[in-house]
Amino acid sequence: MSVQGRVAIITGAGGGLGRAHALYLARKGARVVVNDLSQAAAEAVAAEIVAAGGEAVAVAASVTDEAAVAAMVAQVMDAWGRVDILVNNAGILRDKTFAKMSLDDFRLVVDVHLLGAAICTKAVWEIMREQRYGRIVMTTSSSGLYGNFGQANYGAAKMALVGFMQTLAIEGEKYGVHVNCLAPTAATQMTNGVLSDESLDLLDPALVSPGLLALTGEDAPTRAVLCAGAGHFAVANVTLSAGRYIGGGDDAGEALVARWAEVADRSGAVVPAYGFTQAERELASAGLSNEVAVVRR
Repeated sequence: MSVQGRVAIITGAGGGLGRAHALYLARKGARVVVNDLSQAAAEAVAAEIVAAGGEAVAVAASVTDEAAVAAMVAQVMDAWGRVDILVNNAGILRDKTFAKMSLDDFRLVVDVHLLGAAICTKAVWEIMREQRYGRIVMTTSSSGLYGNFGQANYGAAKMALVGFMQTLAIEGEKYGVHVNCLAPTAATQMTNGVLSDESLDLLDPALVSPGLLALTGEDAPTRAVLCAGAGHFAVANVTLSAGRYIGGGDDAGEALVARWAEVADRSGAVVPAYGFTQAERELASAGLSNEVAVVRR
């Protein structure tokens, strides 16, 4: 699972979790591009890496600025000739209940987390496809996977990143581009005031970063959602229950209500290999399994 000599771009790496990621990958031998909104913060982290004997460059750019991101990637290509790893880590919080949340704050969080990741990924996608190697990590969250009070904007963006990852992993697989998600729990500027001091002490961001070796190394999986915090690691999945055939007719809704417990029963649930798994099962249940190939196209 080596990253020795690989070129890694880490967004939002001027502090907190991104800084921990940058220092970790550098210790493992990667050449690191430290990206942050603040040039001074990025340079400070890059200087730490260089002082420890690693290779790093600092690039200030907003992940929502397509031109700035393109310029950053061009700079990396000029310097090192390739991009092997992208860690989409940059993010912000604008927590409020949905009743009190402005749509401006909703858009802002989605823009940074989701569109920022899309912009950065788009900037390296063809490079990785052409070199037939790439490792991309989206930073999701349990707030997106399972919901969290006061984080409708953040949760929506974070779950959207899982869907983004699922499709890119399918499209990138034949080109050697693996795409995964990391769901961290870490004490950062974004969690100050949210957790107790004792919890914050245990949730050192440095305890999350080792998960990157599994997600960005040469034998990394693809389409994994790795949950990490306080030295504990787990994998989350989006599953599909076995379900029940209800059929149509005017009483189908009532029949569904009556059999809801059976439909929602998690025993026998699967992790679909692709989105059309749902349609395949539905058609097979209706006796039209020979139509699946048509649906998948």
